[in-house]
Amino acid sequence: MNEHVAATLREDPTMAALIDRHGPLPIEAADDEFARLCTSIVNQQLSTASAAAIHERFVGVLGGDPTPDRVLAADEDALREAGLSGTKVEYLREAAGAFRDGDRDLTREGLADASDEAVVEALTTIRGVGEWTARMYLIFALGREDVLPLGDLAVRKGIEQVYNDGAPLSRAEMRDIAETWRPYRSYGTRYVWAEYES
Repeated sequence: MNEHVAATLREDPTMAALIDRHGPLPIEAADDEFARLCTSIVNQQLSTASAAAIHERFVGVLGGDPTPDRVLAADEDALREAGLSGTKVEYLREAAGAFRDGDRDLTREGLADASDEAVVEALTTIRGVGEWTARMYLIFALGREDVLPLGDLAVRKGIEQVYNDGAPLSRAEMRDIAETWRPYRSYGTRYVWAEYES
C-alpha cells in the first residue's frame, strides 16, 4: 500500500486506527485470473475455514493449480468428494469453458479498458458467477482499487461492527461511510474484513 493510499484512508480516523492495527494490506492483481475465479466460486456461501479446506482438496483433485483444462478433465465424483456441491462443480466447469473457449478475453489484459460495471456484466453472463463473485474478481483477480462489495455479508457486518457498534446500517449509509475511502475503497474493504475476522 503506497503512501498516497494510506494518506487518503487515514482521513477517516476509524480507518486510520484499522491501518495501525493491521499494517499494510495490499490490493494486487492475481498471477492467474482463472485460478482466482475458481477460489471465489469455491468460497461462495462458506466460512473462511471451510472454504480453505475445500479449496485445498479441490487443488489436490486437480493435481495442481486450477487451469480450464484441469477443471474440465477432473472427475466429477472426486470433486464432490473434495466437498464441492454438484452445483459448484457445474459452476467451475462453466467458468473453465468461458475461459478456454469464450468469445472474450477475461484476463487482466483483456479487461484493461473495461469499467468495473462492464467487467461485472461480462462475468455474470457465466452461469454461477453472480454479483458477489464478480466483485471479488475485480478486487482479487484484477487488482482494482475502488470496489465496495456490499453484497458481501462480512463487509456489511464489518462496517456495522467498526462504525456503528454492531447496530444495523442501510447500504446507503454504508456507501456514505465508504465515500471517504475513494478512490481506494478496495483497500478500505480489506481493512474492514481484517477487523471483522480478527
